[in-house]
Formats: sequence, C-alpha cells, structure tokens
Amino acid sequence: MDSGATPVSSASDDDDGISVIVFVIFQPGGEATLGRGGSPAKKEPTFEDHKTEDEGVSYTLDWALSNLGFGNFQFIMLAYAGLGWIAEAMEMMLLSFIGPAIQPEWRLSSNEESFISTVTFAGMLVGAYIWGVVSDRYGRKKGFLGASIITTIAGLLSAFAPNYASLLILRSFIGVGLGCGHVFSSWFLEFVPTPKRGTWMVVFATFWTVGTILEASLAWSVMPSFGWRWLLGLSTIPSLLVLLFYNQVPESPRYLCTKRRLTEAQNILNKGATLNQKQLPVGTLVSDHIKTSVKSSLFSDLLSPNLIKTTIPLWALYFGNTFSYYGIVLLTSQLSISQTESMIHDSSLYTNVFVNSLAELPGLGLAAIILDRLGRKISMEIMFTAGFVLLLPLVVHQDDILTTTLLFGARMFISASFVVACIYAPEVYPTNVRATGVGIATAVGRTGGMVCPLVAVGLVNSCSQTLAIVLFEAMILVCGLSVVLLPLETKGRELIDEVE
Repeated sequence: MDSGATPVSSASDDDDGISVIVFVIFQPGGEATLGRGGSPAKKEPTFEDHKTEDEGVSYTLDWALSNLGFGNFQFIMLAYAGLGWIAEAMEMMLLSFIGPAIQPEWRLSSNEESFISTVTFAGMLVGAYIWGVVSDRYGRKKGFLGASIITTIAGLLSAFAPNYASLLILRSFIGVGLGCGHVFSSWFLEFVPTPKRGTWMVVFATFWTVGTILEASLAWSVMPSFGWRWLLGLSTIPSLLVLLFYNQVPESPRYLCTKRRLTEAQNILNKGATLNQKQLPVGTLVSDHIKTSVKSSLFSDLLSPNLIKTTIPLWALYFGNTFSYYGIVLLTSQLSISQTESMIHDSSLYTNVFVNSLAELPGLGLAAIILDRLGRKISMEIMFTAGFVLLLPLVVHQDDILTTTLLFGARMFISASFVVACIYAPEVYPTNVRATGVGIATAVGRTGGMVCPLVAVGLVNSCSQTLAIVLFEAMILVCGLSVVLLPLETKGRELIDEVE
C-alpha cells in the first residue's frame, strides 16, 4: 500500500463551480457512526485501519465518505440527480396526454397512437445500454452530457414536428436520451455513505413521483388553452437545466478511484469536507482495490462466474417488475376508459393521472422505513406479496370502488418494489461495471414495458380481465422467485470497486 503523504491542490477544474449552487436550507440530523462492528459483510472502516507505523497515514474512499456524513455536499448531488429523474418522469408521463390529443388532429389509428409510446421505449432500451457503457468507460458525467444534449434538442424539435413520421423519429431519440436515467441513480449512490444509504436512495426515488405530478399539473394548465406542442416544449425544461448545471457538479470520486485518478478524487472530497464542515484526515486517498487483470468487455464481466448468479435473477426481476407495474397502470386506465368514452378533452383525464401518481407516495414511505431495517431482499418480498394479495380478488369482477382501491394499493406496493430493485442493482454491482450492469438490467426491464401493452391491452379490450390479472400475478411470482435467487443482501454492505 502506497501511503506516502503527498501535497494535493485544493481546487479541481472539474468542480470549480460546485459552490455556486449550494441552495440547501437545512443540515442533516446527525453524523455517521464509525464503530468497529459494521455490517456482516465488511466492517465499517476506521482511521486506525489505515495507519501504518512508518509511512504516515492513508484512507480509503468508504472511510472518507462515512466521515463526511450526509450534508450540503450530498444535497447538491441529490438535487442534480433528482433533476435528471424528474426530466425522465415528465417525458414518460406526457405520453399519456399527447397521444389522445394528436390522434384526432392527424387522424391516427389506435395502433399509430400507441406506436408513439413504443418507439420511446425502444429508444430507452438502446440508450440504457449505451449510456451505461459510456459512463463506465469515460465517466458518469460524460453520460449526463450526451443524454441531456440529445433529450433537450429532440424534445424542443418534437414540439415543431410537422407530421407523424418526424414525431416518431424525434421521440425515439428522446427515448435514447432518457435511457441515461439509471446513471443518475448510480452516480448519486456513489456519493452516499453506507449508513442510511437505503433511506437516502428512497428519497432520491421520490423525484420520479414529483416528475409525474409536475407533468400532470403542466398538462392540466397548458393543454386546454395552448395545445400539445406547448406541452412538449415546456416538458424539456428539466433536461435543459441538467445541461446548464453540468459544470457545477463533480465526477464520481469512486469512478475516479477505479481509474487511479486519486488526486482528482481527493480534490472532490476536499470540496465535500468544506461544504459539510467536516475535516478529512491528513494523508493520502488510496484505492481499495489495485488490480492488474487483463481487460475484458463489460458485458462479459456481468456474465462471469462471480456475477452471473446475480445478473440473471436481476434481469428476470427487472422484466417482471416493469411488466407488472405498467400492467397495473394500464389496467387502471383501461377500466376507467370503459366507464366513460369522452375523456380526451375532459379535465377528468388529468385528474385521474394526477391521483394515480399519488399512489406511489405511501409506497415510498414504507420503503424508506423498512429498507435499512429489514434489508433489500426482505423488503421486496414483502411488497411483492402485498401486491399479489391485492390483485388476487380482481380475478373476478368487483364493484368500481373496490376495484379502484385494490389497484391503488397494488400500484403502491409494486412501484415501491421497483424502487428497491433500482437501489439494490447499483449496490450489488462493482463500480467498474455498475452503470453497464444497471443499464442492461434497465434495458431488459424496458422490453417488459414494451411487451406489456401488446399483451395486456388485447386481453382487457377482449373483456378478458381474468386472464390479464392471472398474467400480472404470474409476473409478480417470477419477481418474488428472482429475489429469492439473488445471492447477496446489500444492506450495510460497502460498495465494491472491481469484479473480484
């Protein structure tokens, strides 16, 4: 271990402007406890663990982040990553509004209307993989830059689309940009200290719900008076803000450590210590893992003997969870449409989307409470079980009030389980393949989102509600089995930097 102390500069070109957007107005409630017990997987690092008798002192990134705690530094990262998720949520939610608005104007068939959503999902499938590879090879921020440029430009141009074909092309490019959403999650995770990491990741996940509510509110206020083109243009504002604030946030120090750029990483930690009003020890940041293995492809790493038992169940979990989530959302809207056929320009359309989005808030609250207490796997099992039980009575027709209540509860638990899965995935993968691993899992999940409407809509429209519910229940069972097969629990486990 090279622990010789070397002087480091106190500023870095990559994060010169980080202090410009310190806009948080409160401090965290307490500091991380750095006891010697730690988690069952690996004990919490302490200063004593990194002393040497003759060579001065050094410290690892995990110890530094635990010492910094969660303060202003992390709140800046939370705000920026949350902005990225708001952008994705708004672009996805507007699909609920532009289809019904464009269909009569351009005289589209129902299949042509649904294809607008399909090409967006297809773009996200491609983008999830591309931005994962880019972020693991060239840095998380490079992924943000490319994705925000594509999403902003294509989003603004789509507001001026002259015809159906051009709109499809632009929406597919938007989907490619939106595929970077999982990288925001991985990037933020890499700044959070291990204690209470699950709780803060749930807080981050609430930005998705905020985005859906903002989009419903925006559509409610803009669509009746100004039309769908204004909605498309205004919905790009969060992506534009991600691009504008790009230079105000730093690269992930964990990524920098895997690339042996330790001086840059230490400069970022120095800024973090200043913002959090903490002190880093005198010494040198060292990497946890120094490997000189032969370079392999990122995809082959995911299917290596050490990771394949995690990768395959995780793909099944993402596919089944995405399928069941969009299935429940779709089932809710289809049953509502069957009650009234004139919702396109009626305010009840916006009201229903707004209210259904609120179903996810209590699920997020439950996840925040139990995630760091019971663990990721047990939390997901509880949520899948509750969702399964709530959907089961709908195998036979129920009255409208009971149906709405059961679907509301099922969406609450299934959406919460997906949040926990999105926390588990970046925790379980090593840093050098984290974005790629989560990106491919997300892409597999997107295929579930694409297949679900093709299967479920046909069943519901053919009055086969029973078969649709049985299909969703089967997918929930697949998810539960996948969680059982996952080999690791990540509660309290330090993030790993490289495939071991």
